[in-house]
Amino acid sequence: MDAIRKQLDVLMGANRNGDVQEVNRKYYDRDVCRLYLSGLCPHDLFQLTKMDMGPCPKVHSLQLRKEYREAKAKGVDNYDRELEDAIDRLIVECDRKIGRALKRLQEEDAKAAIAISVSEVTQTPEILELSVQIKEKMKEADLHDLEGKMDLKIRALESVEEMRTKRADLQAVLLLEAFNKDRASLPQPVPAQPPASALPPPDPRTQEMIIEKLKKAEDLGDQGLVDEAHKAMEEAEALKKLTVRREPVVDSTKYSAVDVRITDQKLRLCDICGAFLSVYDSDRRLADHFGGKLHLGYMLVRDKLSELQEEKNNFRKERSKERNSKEREPSKDRERDQGASRERGRDYDRRSRDRDRYHDRD
Repeated sequence: MDAIRKQLDVLMGANRNGDVQEVNRKYYDRDVCRLYLSGLCPHDLFQLTKMDMGPCPKVHSLQLRKEYREAKAKGVDNYDRELEDAIDRLIVECDRKIGRALKRLQEEDAKAAIAISVSEVTQTPEILELSVQIKEKMKEADLHDLEGKMDLKIRALESVEEMRTKRADLQAVLLLEAFNKDRASLPQPVPAQPPASALPPPDPRTQEMIIEKLKKAEDLGDQGLVDEAHKAMEEAEALKKLTVRREPVVDSTKYSAVDVRITDQKLRLCDICGAFLSVYDSDRRLADHFGGKLHLGYMLVRDKLSELQEEKNNFRKERSKERNSKEREPSKDRERDQGASRERGRDYDRRSRDRDRYHDRD
């Protein structure tokens, strides 16, 4: 219930029923989620998945996030370091899980599992453009929420889901193509051959005819009619061969133990979320993976970490430029001072020469 209530608060506001007492909070209050203010709270990402962290115990407010961003732009506060540390722990744990899974599978079969670089295989200009559009649409939804335009916010979120579905379908097709190439190089399982079954006994009517032919051949032999007796024997043998042989039905799903191991263990690990994928998965199964909360959550986490690191690097570059600029300014001042000193020295020399000429005339 807490998770559902939290989702309704995000969509319609905490005071959606008019029964919540308004509290005049500031973004720096202790009960406000700093990770949410910085752009991403992990509690919101993995709801109803095996990584579900439960509802965030702190307050999420778009209005407070707006106030925080205004203060951050003025250099008052910056909580990015806290967010970076939090999501970095998530990524480290995910990568550790991928490493453990790879090691466990490779102990059984060196080629049983590898980490597929989904981020490389599934990147095309169209998919990158869709990702940019999704981010812009999410910002648009937040803006509508701040302005209290719930209808427009819901429409924006619906557009986000449509674009995510389209992106997942495109990613599934690309990954399926990569899997098809991978699968072509794998040993194909051979159905186990069942033992040859014995011929079934003939039906009663055929058995009766065979007995009659054999008796006739015996009578003809007693009469000395060798050719006729031989012909009757051939007819009896022909009746035996007419018995229907039941061909063994081969079940393509039943393979030997070795072949089942080869088939089942051709697993690939998604390098974004650590989920197992099989080279025998269908495009629908792969699309469900790309559109799932777990994959989308880890994708947002990794993108946000890259964004924070890029922003931090840009900030450091700007600070470095400012320091270099300040270091150059004193050197210019020294050059001006030295120039002024040289000018004063030349003036002094001229005045000295003038005094000497004056004394010489005297």
